[in-house]
Amino acid sequence: MSEEIGAPHAPHAPQAPHTPAPAPAVTAPAEVTAAEVARLAGVGRAAVSNWRRRHADFPKPVGGTETSPSFALPEVEQWLRAQGKLAEVPLRERVWQQVAAHPGGAVAALVKAGGALLVVRERPAEWLKLAAGSDGEMAEQLRPVLDEVLRARLGPGHALTEPALPPAAVPLLRAAADLAAELGAHQAFEFLLGRHLDANPRQYTLTPDGLASLMAALVAPADQAGPAPRTVLDPACGTGTLLRALPGATALYAQDSSPELAALTALRLALGGPAPVRAAAADSLRADAFAGAAVDAVLCHPPFNERNWGHEELAYDPRWEYGFPARTESELAWVQHCLAHLREGGTAVLLMPPAVAARRSGRRIRADLLRRGALRAVVALPAGAAPPYGIPLHLWVLRRPAPYAAPPTGLLLIDTAAAGDGAVEAAWAAYDASGTVEEAPGATRVVPVVELLDDDVDLTPARHLPPPAAGGGPAELTAVRDRLAETLGRAARLTPPPAAPPARAAARPPLTTIGELARAGALELHTGTGSGSGGAPVLTEQDVYAGTGPSGTLAAGPEAPLLTAPGDVLVPVVGAASVARVVDADTAGAVPGRGLVLLRPDPAALDPWFLAGFLRGTAGTRRASSHASTATRLDVRRLRLPRQPLAEQRGYGARFRALAEFEDALRLAGRLGEQLVQGLYDGLSDGTVAPDR
Repeated sequence: MSEEIGAPHAPHAPQAPHTPAPAPAVTAPAEVTAAEVARLAGVGRAAVSNWRRRHADFPKPVGGTETSPSFALPEVEQWLRAQGKLAEVPLRERVWQQVAAHPGGAVAALVKAGGALLVVRERPAEWLKLAAGSDGEMAEQLRPVLDEVLRARLGPGHALTEPALPPAAVPLLRAAADLAAELGAHQAFEFLLGRHLDANPRQYTLTPDGLASLMAALVAPADQAGPAPRTVLDPACGTGTLLRALPGATALYAQDSSPELAALTALRLALGGPAPVRAAAADSLRADAFAGAAVDAVLCHPPFNERNWGHEELAYDPRWEYGFPARTESELAWVQHCLAHLREGGTAVLLMPPAVAARRSGRRIRADLLRRGALRAVVALPAGAAPPYGIPLHLWVLRRPAPYAAPPTGLLLIDTAAAGDGAVEAAWAAYDASGTVEEAPGATRVVPVVELLDDDVDLTPARHLPPPAAGGGPAELTAVRDRLAETLGRAARLTPPPAAPPARAAARPPLTTIGELARAGALELHTGTGSGSGGAPVLTEQDVYAGTGPSGTLAAGPEAPLLTAPGDVLVPVVGAASVARVVDADTAGAVPGRGLVLLRPDPAALDPWFLAGFLRGTAGTRRASSHASTATRLDVRRLRLPRQPLAEQRGYGARFRALAEFEDALRLAGRLGEQLVQGLYDGLSDGTVAPDR
């Protein structure tokens, strides 16, 4: 395995004979959906529906379906300008619509645009010279330049099917270059690719950027004293997220069974940095494009639970050093494929389903990986770290053993749910440097290999980490008890006075709805998304129901998200419970997540506590709710509250605020009581608390 890795072993594509350039094709105008019209105008989807009903001159649908029509972009742009609703369609939206409307599909358009952006990045002066000509001249003269740039950056046997360049494709390339002038070539391609991935979430299995950064950090030298990995391979590259997370590499190697993904990854990596890129489109297990070659590091998010991975035809493959994987153990085939491509001492990090650590059919391979020192760490991730989001996945950290070197005597096990941020990198660095790590109950431990080599060879971290006591010991339990007593006293002081009827019957004030107040400008109504640029935390539905701080993380998105401010009111729209939460200084600056509606009242017209209090009323919630087969959904615009002067609103608001403080005290007392009870159960059962206390 000492051979240096080289270009993919793929034959050169034969050169097609020269043919005259075809006549310009007539292409249909780009089409946009109602949601995309809303994005162009900076309004909600409901506003577009209102425009269609109220304005007879709104553009007629040109495609789509009856429930999801599409409209011609030039007609929409003209109508929005005439109505004063749009000064100019943003350049990025214009380019994206050209990509989405491409007759060959969005991926074909992205490949063409990516090739042009690579020429813009690598040969800017030559691009400007080409762009000065007509579309026909540019199409003819760009092709040989593009071929040279692709061969220089991706190698002579690159994975890109060299795209045809008819004159009709040139406007897209010019638009992509204009976007590169605004954002940069790399960011322009990232934006277009990101929009395509967002528009097709079920078509691709993506590795989140945060997880990719963690995996990349684990293949770097633990003490940061040695050289960073220079050659890096991803044999199931997908969209290239893992390889782009490791800066400083001098050569990047990618393979994927999907030609589309191999092409997109090749362009993405080439635009992202100066390192040479070699990408191949083939099944890595059946047709390894880099057979017999070694790299410094491997990062891999392989496909899970594959039965048709090549079990029959690969029975005698030399990669199975640690045992021939069973048909049901495709992941262990990927593990050994990655190890086979490492140089001695090289590191691989794979994302794995948790079942691989415990299935009986894989115990012999797991045992041999441990005995020979190839498997160094197993990291349990929390559910939601990567798709499939409902399963708590694992990271396996492997190292190709050097001949005659003594294998490590212990396996590092980490549970990130208890370890906290940054603990994985710190624990791996300590273990990699010394073979030991400070044990943390429920979080980290180095387990002796001999302890793991039983009949099951179960490597699930939770089964070998000592569980932490819920209360943390007698001192912590005493502190919890004192805090509980204080909270109960506060709840007693906040207990509302006895309810009494009003002194005299008063006429009920007229009612209004949230929708009417929004149209009158008394409040703003926004729908939560939980995505956008920046690193703000996200308030989830569960946070609003539980009265806790933001616990979600922001999903990447092209636009800046709306942030909560003191006085905003958050309302969950799914579920039968009536809940409305006023944002305070502690929860301001978060992003409202999916399933939430944010109401921002004008303080000169509405008191936020008055608003939230009346929204909590059960009768109003019933009137504004609709019922599906499995859930209840609240139409916030139909919620009603009385029309009252601001001074009277504040009287109600003060009472509602006192009720909210009492509710918070009860909720906190409940959590502290549960913590104290469970801590005493754990302490009495594990001997840390005496039974006579």
